[in-house]
Amino acid sequence: MFDKFLGKNLMGKMGEMQKQMEEIKQKLSNISVIGEAENGKIRVVANGNRMISSITIAEDFKTVASTIALQDAITLASNRALEQAERVEKSEMSHAAMGLLPGLG
Repeated sequence: MFDKFLGKNLMGKMGEMQKQMEEIKQKLSNISVIGEAENGKIRVVANGNRMISSITIAEDFKTVASTIALQDAITLASNRALEQAERVEKSEMSHAAMGLLPGLG
């Protein structure tokens, strides 16, 4: 009897965790982070789910930068945006873990 209660309780927690994970994923999709390079001349926007939504390149940088410099700057700005998105995601997951499973956060 106790085993059935434990199993039911665990299944309830699992369902609760799954629901909260979906809520977090939705919340992360609405959070924007920005990565920049070349003093803001290259700007990459990503969401908390690490999906890049836009890349902006200043006109003056396009005209003076070589293809390699432009590629390097875009890569750098993209990596910065994705690093920020990862930090946001970890923070949200940590908060969720604290709420569901005390002692894990």
